[in-house]
Amino acid sequence: MMPELGKYAVEVLSAYAVSILLIAGLVALSLWRSARMRRELRQIEERHRRNGR
Repeated sequence: MMPELGKYAVEVLSAYAVSILLIAGLVALSLWRSARMRRELRQIEERHRRNGR
């Protein structure tokens, strides 16, 4: 159910679209960085296991 936005419909919908894109971008960036950090931590832990520490 869409509320009547009148003459501001374009501005309001544009603001919603930009907000959704920014949130999606932040989520994607967070997931990407998390995967990268997990990979780096795994490499560090493996290096420590090989060196006997």
